[in-house]
Amino acid sequence: MKIKTTAALVASLLAMTSVASAADQVKAAWSGITEELFQTFIVSEGLKELGYDVTEPTQTQVQLAHVAVANGDLTFYAAHWEPLHEAYWKEAGGDERLVRLGKLSTNSLQGYLIDKVTADATGIKYLEDLKDPEKAKLFDTNGNGKADLYGCEPGWGCERVIEHQLDAYGLRDTVEHQQGGYFTIIPDAIERVKEGKPVLYYTWTPLWVSAVLQPGKDVAWLNVKETSLPDDQTGNTTVEGLGNLGFPVNDQMVIANTAFVNANPSAKKFFELVEIPVEDINAENKLVNDGEKSNEQIMKHATDWIAAHKADWDKWIAEAKAAK
Repeated sequence: MKIKTTAALVASLLAMTSVASAADQVKAAWSGITEELFQTFIVSEGLKELGYDVTEPTQTQVQLAHVAVANGDLTFYAAHWEPLHEAYWKEAGGDERLVRLGKLSTNSLQGYLIDKVTADATGIKYLEDLKDPEKAKLFDTNGNGKADLYGCEPGWGCERVIEHQLDAYGLRDTVEHQQGGYFTIIPDAIERVKEGKPVLYYTWTPLWVSAVLQPGKDVAWLNVKETSLPDDQTGNTTVEGLGNLGFPVNDQMVIANTAFVNANPSAKKFFELVEIPVEDINAENKLVNDGEKSNEQIMKHATDWIAAHKADWDKWIAEAKAAK
């Protein structure tokens, strides 16, 4: 199975195009994050069972995925985070051109963590504690005296929150946001924790990282003393037992082209009904980290999940068909 790229897509995003109709192929947007392919395949399989001609996912950046779906170049995107991607939603045309449907997965967390050894030894609990140069330089990995934060890949949305908070909490003089391919840089953070070295990093759930570096055992969540968010983001940032993580608790939703949704009540109903427990996504992501990361293997993860939830699946399909 070969995932398409979007060499020709970017240019088309700049022009208004005709939206998808029931007769067109259904085209899924996919951010290129392997750990999101599972959800994309599950939603695609449901649409296929409803009789739609669904193409292989088209890879594009998260922000461009919103624009492509709004324009009708692509039909749906199964990994919209609400409220993290609110700015992308608005920039692509918002409610007039896009529809957010259902809650594919709930209770997705994000935040900053440090190794537990350093947390216990220093009492560092808050991100703002790193305004102290002596505490910050504990996490210096390149010798310039500043804490190095293993951060968010550009274009994912989380980088906008991190950059905003570095300013809001007065951390520019003591913390540097190290960005790059997240799955290229995070193994170094993991190795440093295993070696007993201080580490400061960003992550989210569902994802395999917190299965490898377990909060409460290997690492500790940092809190913030007050919430400050960009892009008019709102939402609860305090998690019971963890404190104020500084990022709102997110729901992952399917977004779809408005005209397509209006013309396709069966697809709309399925988007509204399909749910994947966050613990199931975490478990699948662990399989990816263990080496089962080819497209064929991830498709098998998806079909195995469907088989294991056959009663719910059949009910969703039946209700979606009835929506015609």
